[in-house]
Amino acid sequence: MAERQGKSRTEKYSKSSKSSKDGSFSKYRKKVNPKANTMAKQGYSRAPKKEATTIDMASSGPMRLNKFIAHAGVCSRREADKLIETGVITVNHKIVSELGYKVQPEDKVHMDGQLLVAEKLQYVLLNKPKGFVTTTDDPQERKTVMDLIARASDERIYPVGRLDIATTGLLLFTNDGDLAKKLTHPKHRVRKVYHVFLDKPLTKYDMTEIVKGFELEDGPINVDKISYVDGDRTKKEVGIQIHSGRNRIVRRIFEHLDYEVTKLDRVVFGGLTKKDLPRGKWKKLSSSEIDFLKMI
Repeated sequence: MAERQGKSRTEKYSKSSKSSKDGSFSKYRKKVNPKANTMAKQGYSRAPKKEATTIDMASSGPMRLNKFIAHAGVCSRREADKLIETGVITVNHKIVSELGYKVQPEDKVHMDGQLLVAEKLQYVLLNKPKGFVTTTDDPQERKTVMDLIARASDERIYPVGRLDIATTGLLLFTNDGDLAKKLTHPKHRVRKVYHVFLDKPLTKYDMTEIVKGFELEDGPINVDKISYVDGDRTKKEVGIQIHSGRNRIVRRIFEHLDYEVTKLDRVVFGGLTKKDLPRGKWKKLSSSEIDFLKMI
């Protein structure tokens, strides 16, 4: 694989164990880091087991106010600090502006008059099919990704980033505001790998141009790796690794060079892969997968 800088920390693409250091994109669906991708098999057609929908503060004890707000699904802790400073948060009907304030189990927390409840944090991974909009509510009444994960959690969970309606692949949902912000912030360089299908063969020259980088209307592009998919003699299938979350960035990279993306599939997000996750199905992340995401 043509590579911009460095090597991936969580996954190597190779034709065999002997060539695992060459950065090839081949067999990306199967070659995974066992520490980062412990995917437990489960019956996806069955409804999830019922779990406690709120944190038991009676047993967990006092909680910092910003953490409580984040667990209520409002925003990240850092953003919660800003809310506290603006005076819109009350505890037992008294405005609290102290950032280190701790909420007691019996306290009632409100934001602009609305009662907040610290929810149990949930993490759901979906293999998104084509034809679904990544939004919580669509004015045009199109099918949304929320329809696909309706039975995944009793808590309110939201998509982390987005995939356009024609793009398939991995999409994470959570009510963990801190993690969601971390995974979408450019400075954390969260790894995303896409399987790209083009309308014509990608030339070596254009592949080199993509690695070198060029300017788009909203700024320069930075591609980490790119290569032809192993076994595809047409050169129309490409693997590309990026960390940018800009709108339609993969499609626009190829459109800039006069290629049309006929199909686009996100096969890796962070350290998560599609292993044992059929199209249109979801799964709850294991504790090891959650811990890995939080270490990014």
